[in-house]
Amino acid sequence: MKNMTNIVLESLLKPLEEFYKPSFVEEIAINHAGEVWMRLNNARVPWVSYDAEILSKQYLVDLIHTVANIYERPFDPIHGVPVVYATLPGNHRFSAIAGPNVQYDERDVTGGVALNIRGGNAVETDFESYHLSRGKKLLKVKPRESVRPDNPYDKLMSAINDGSPILISGATATGKTTFLNHLLTLIDQNSRVITVEDAREIRVPQKNRVHFVLSRTEQTNDFNYARLLDLVVRMTPDVIIGGEISTDNASVLWEMLGTGHDHFYTTIHAESAEAAYAAFADRILHTQPAYNRNDLIAEMKRKIRVVQLSRDGGLRAVTEIV
Repeated sequence: MKNMTNIVLESLLKPLEEFYKPSFVEEIAINHAGEVWMRLNNARVPWVSYDAEILSKQYLVDLIHTVANIYERPFDPIHGVPVVYATLPGNHRFSAIAGPNVQYDERDVTGGVALNIRGGNAVETDFESYHLSRGKKLLKVKPRESVRPDNPYDKLMSAINDGSPILISGATATGKTTFLNHLLTLIDQNSRVITVEDAREIRVPQKNRVHFVLSRTEQTNDFNYARLLDLVVRMTPDVIIGGEISTDNASVLWEMLGTGHDHFYTTIHAESAEAAYAAFADRILHTQPAYNRNDLIAEMKRKIRVVQLSRDGGLRAVTEIV
């Protein structure tokens, strides 16, 4: 006979089961109350959304509290840990956050909610389904161009199209965030976008999005950049947007850049592209001194394209793309 805790959990999960249990569903994502996104297996447009009024904010927060209690996970969005991870019945992996560190729009100023449920729907597979067989070369999936175009505009567009990480650099008031906001309009509207900021500034046109906020001045709970990194990679982003690089977040943003996700964009305060690489490295070294500075900068130059913005009075311009 099932114990009472399992009965309570299964009853509470009923409104969600129709979304995450079908065999054609790889995972679901909820970015705010009343809407669920389903990631479909082998679909041309993988993410599709459905309105679901039953998934109210109160229901979602109660669900997270219940999962935390049953699996004996700490959960306190205001003064403790706002994130909960668990494996639900059926081997479905559950990742959720609630409180002021997650915001979708102006409705979430006092605190939002986001969660993912994935896995559990095992698909029969073999090496052939991964295009691995004796005597055949490995496929190159989404290979980035080895030669960067000479024309600055083409250089930027190729970086956007092939998913290369982009660092937008400039002094104060050069329009870094404005430039980034425009860049996002060029990204596939079906993409799932996750932003990481210390204050909401980035405007994301894609509807499938989550905004994480980690304030430098108003933080009261135990949500830090290490916890943030773990959560972001569990939320299955197609695009990751980092806020302006600081000594607090530089090492985590660098780790995010190395997680294998395409379309990673962030900004930094620097006077030139060369200075941008150096500033990024120096901020990483502030918390991770074991890195070799020269090696770190060299690796950045291989991986990251820099767009340098400059200003002279009312004139703002892109002055370097490397």
